[in-house]
Amino acid sequence: MRQLISRAGLAATGLGGLFSTAAMAQSLEVIGAPTPKGMGFQPASTELAQGAQNLDHMINIIIFLVTLLVTGLLVYVIVRYNRRANPTPARFTHNSPLEVAWTLIPVLILVFIGSFSLPELFKQQDFKQVEADITIKATGNQWFWSYEYPEEGIAFDSFMLAREDLAANGYDDSLYLLATDTAVVLPVGKTIVVQVTASDVIHAWKVPAFGVMQDAVPGRLAQLWFKAEKEGIYFGQCSEICGKDHAYMPITVKVVSEEAYAKWVEGAKAGNLQLASN
Repeated sequence: MRQLISRAGLAATGLGGLFSTAAMAQSLEVIGAPTPKGMGFQPASTELAQGAQNLDHMINIIIFLVTLLVTGLLVYVIVRYNRRANPTPARFTHNSPLEVAWTLIPVLILVFIGSFSLPELFKQQDFKQVEADITIKATGNQWFWSYEYPEEGIAFDSFMLAREDLAANGYDDSLYLLATDTAVVLPVGKTIVVQVTASDVIHAWKVPAFGVMQDAVPGRLAQLWFKAEKEGIYFGQCSEICGKDHAYMPITVKVVSEEAYAKWVEGAKAGNLQLASN
């Protein structure tokens, strides 16, 4: 039977559920979360995220080298061909070898980048090669997420926690605007397929540490996949502007052991979505 849990239903789980949530939240490491003044990526916890980060690093190196070359040429031309150093300028208009070079070299660079970027793109989208261990459905609403585990008959809504509710749910104050009252719970090392849609306007389901993002479009069912390699807590966010409370639509994913996941499924079917301490 489909278990639909709303905010009101969560209150019925009692203090025991809150304490168990706090215990588990403290026992799981927060891995996928933004950091103050952060400039880099969150730690990659999936093959997809690692591939995307490696590609980004490679392209940054290429950009740096091209920028260095162009800057060096500009400085050389300024020094070598200024009015004082070169009072009588040359008057030729074409240089075929040079023109071929500055056309061919960028093409080769783009082909080189494409040889790495296209396989990463195909890996994300080629579902013929993906055998899902667990399939869940994420539905974007203004302004919260609804989740379903069709194979388990579990469904619930997920709302952002108010600041005063963070401690009771095992989160510190730095996770305000990130933590939610219920979380997507998944087992480590399993292939997860997330079907994504929306009930009203366009949203987007994004978890940076997993390297995944998919627009949630009303009337359309899209999907993404990932395999989390580390147990921990990961945060994401709706990444399409969807109205006045767009900023208050976070995503919480808890990746746990298979044993902890099995216990959570058993409790969720009974109406308790809190993750017990292991």
